[in-house]
Amino acid sequence: MKPKEIFGVPVHKKGSFHDTEAKKDYANPEEVHEGFNRLKERFMLINNWKSYCGEGFADFKLFDSEGEMVDRYPLIGDYVRIDIPGPGTVEAKGYDWVEITDLFEERTHGICLDFVMMTCRPSKNPQDKTSGHILHFYSDEATSTFGIFKGRDFIQAGIYGRNETPNMDAEFIDKARNLLIAAGGMIGISKIQWKTLVNGFLDF
Repeated sequence: MKPKEIFGVPVHKKGSFHDTEAKKDYANPEEVHEGFNRLKERFMLINNWKSYCGEGFADFKLFDSEGEMVDRYPLIGDYVRIDIPGPGTVEAKGYDWVEITDLFEERTHGICLDFVMMTCRPSKNPQDKTSGHILHFYSDEATSTFGIFKGRDFIQAGIYGRNETPNMDAEFIDKARNLLIAAGGMIGISKIQWKTLVNGFLDF
């Protein structure tokens, strides 16, 4: 099985990958337009993601480039702090961090009429000005691209993981944690979490 080739999603070169999607069909264009607007609002409010998925799901919080928590739509250069179920990083006081490296919205005349794509990459903690360590269970070569799409009679949400390899640039105890979590992701545990999120985006 090969990863999908999707505009805006980085090319997969090594490690594990996943393509996780959910779709909702509609009977008429007005419903599609209304549904996509609601989906976009839910998608862009990262601080609310956990509320779509319930207990046992990771908690996401948006931070600006200076490391201050914000409650707004994301921007390139922002960071997302992730509190995944189970043990977090020792160095980052229990959290994993990613940086938003790409974010764009497009309109086309093909199958998908509108779409929004956001790519995140494992990063340092923006609140720690002394350490450059990547604080995430994957290395900084990994990416997660979150996308929402509007077609003529459907809306869709997708999450696309690429180049997922364990982060070994960490303290010893964090290396062991990263290996265990990355191994879990490679056998599908993380995909279950992502499937919960894409379903949650569309459950309104």
